[in-house]
Formats: sequence, structure tokens, C-alpha cells
Amino acid sequence: MYHFVCPIKYRRKVLSAEVSSTFKNICLKIEERYEIHFLEIGLDGDHVHFLIQSVPSNAPKKIIGAVKSITAKEIFRLHPEVKQMLWGGKFWTSGYYVNTVGQYASEEVIKKYIQNQGKSKYMELHKNQLRLF
Repeated sequence: MYHFVCPIKYRRKVLSAEVSSTFKNICLKIEERYEIHFLEIGLDGDHVHFLIQSVPSNAPKKIIGAVKSITAKEIFRLHPEVKQMLWGGKFWTSGYYVNTVGQYASEEVIKKYIQNQGKSKYMELHKNQLRLF
């Protein structure tokens, strides 16, 4: 299980209510196609927190690469106004933060951390339970 933090390019606040709903639906479709399970998706203005469970054969780089690539393409396709706000054709910054759950904190501690980010601005977009593949 991994905790990812992905900043939006130029730290722009482009995730309106409509775009956020589309973003969640895209992530749930990724879940259907790949061996990736979103335990939590949280928005904090200019970045997104993911708590993701996957099979051990999927490296963190492969997981976040698929998530960032597919979400960016679909958001730009379904919401062209977002692409205009993010000149250069990129939705995400090139970097991201990743840590394993259990290395420094339990799943509950990380969930609380994610929910306490941005206090008034944080929006829990999706929440799910841990499961066996």
C-alpha cells in the first residue's frame, strides 16, 4: 500500500466540483482495468493525495505513471478549459511523493494525515476499504 502526493502543474487550482467528479470517475475506471485499488483520493487545492493498494509486482513508479498519465489525458479530453489554464499541455508536475504504508505510519495514521491536509480546503473525493486481490 502506498501514499502518493501529486502536485498539479504550476500549482494551479483547476479541480472545480465538475472536474473533481470527472477525476474520481476516471480513477474508478483505472481500478477496473489495472490491479490498482484506490483506498482514498483527497484533493487539497493544488495537489492530490492517493492511498493506493496494488499487487506486489506493480512498482510504485508504474502505478503512479499509469494514474497520472490516464487522468491527465482524460481530464484534458473531457474538460478542455483545464488545458487552457495549464499551458504547455501537462496536467501534473514531473515529480511526486511516495511512501509505503507501514514504513513510518499505519494506514489509519496516514488516512488522518491526508484528511488533515489543508484543513478547510481538503475534500475527500473517494474512500474505500482495504481488500485482498
